[in-house]
Amino acid sequence: MSTTVDLLRLTEALADFDHAFLITVGDGGKPHTVMVEPALVDGVLDVGAVGERTSTNVERQADVTLLWPPREPGGYALMVDGRAEPVEQGGLRVTPTKALLHRKAAPGSAAAESGCLHDCVVFKA
Repeated sequence: MSTTVDLLRLTEALADFDHAFLITVGDGGKPHTVMVEPALVDGVLDVGAVGERTSTNVERQADVTLLWPPREPGGYALMVDGRAEPVEQGGLRVTPTKALLHRKAAPGSAAAESGCLHDCVVFKA
């Protein structure tokens, strides 16, 4: 499987995070967010069982985002965009298409000095 995401770096980053939020899009572009505990298995995030609204949204629009919040103020959040697909017993798998660590740039940091508002570490393959 070819991917644009550095899966080794994603695997390493996941060790620093617990739960995530799965964001799907429903009717009229409304976001729908649920808490999940994804596991990276063979390059795909196994989200586990999801509810009816999430499943319906994925059937209509397979592009989703997973967001792991930072553990502490000023820490990185982990964001993964991907393509979702339903699996047996109401489960969901997400193939990552983009992954990065993200936080607001601290005043005086290299990112802030370069004019960026955010400090990002993109996991490109």
